[in-house]
Amino acid sequence: MRSSILKRNHQVLRICEASPRRSFATISSRNPLPPPPLCQSCSRRLLRPEAQSAPQRRWQSSSTISKEAPFENSTPIPQTHYEFFPQTIPQGPPPTGPFHIDPRTLRKEFLQLQAVAHPDRHSSHLKTRAEATSARINEAYKTLQNPLLRAQYLLSLRGIDVAEDETAKMDDPELLMEVLDTREEIEEAEEEGELEGLKKVNDERIAASEKVLDSAFREDDMEGAKGEAVRLRYWVNIKESLDGWEKGKSVVLVH
Repeated sequence: MRSSILKRNHQVLRICEASPRRSFATISSRNPLPPPPLCQSCSRRLLRPEAQSAPQRRWQSSSTISKEAPFENSTPIPQTHYEFFPQTIPQGPPPTGPFHIDPRTLRKEFLQLQAVAHPDRHSSHLKTRAEATSARINEAYKTLQNPLLRAQYLLSLRGIDVAEDETAKMDDPELLMEVLDTREEIEEAEEEGELEGLKKVNDERIAASEKVLDSAFREDDMEGAKGEAVRLRYWVNIKESLDGWEKGKSVVLVH
């Protein structure tokens, strides 16, 4: 019995060596034992086309990003900043999703996307598309990680421009007085330590504005969101003045 098996295996090996074009499928069906190793030529012929995995699309849909496959010119690029980050913002923008975005989760997904989209990782005919996509990812991340820019972007999607519109100013006299008093306090400070209390107060103002924006966008209240975005712009401007404080330096508030 053993000599018969060895003889049959020896015949199989001779067939592989002598006839590289012949498939081993027919021969192996006669032998219930595991077949011996095939030569490379025979092995290639046993691989069916359907068994070989096709390359995946990078952008599986307008809202889902695959991070494994190379770019394809036929694959659509997301149309909004939110669509670049389906893991961090699975529900999309308000009102279906929240205004608040976890910054650490967003940054993690951003770094993953940039690692895949880097132009140096793609062949020459896809570099231009990779560069454009990388720039879009940068822009989306910069906008979404900043609450003020995020609010302005969401409003712009609804045709409301508070970033460039000079008429989009707060007409609340009490707010304007509070802003002017804060500017004066910053300018009159003799040393940075005097501003610690003001920094804490202003951080609380920013946090309160973000909560109001979250509520306004969730309720689809665009007028309320617009007014609070203008208010937040004042608080952010004051924060920048506090962070960049220098003795005797005048404070320029952007209205």
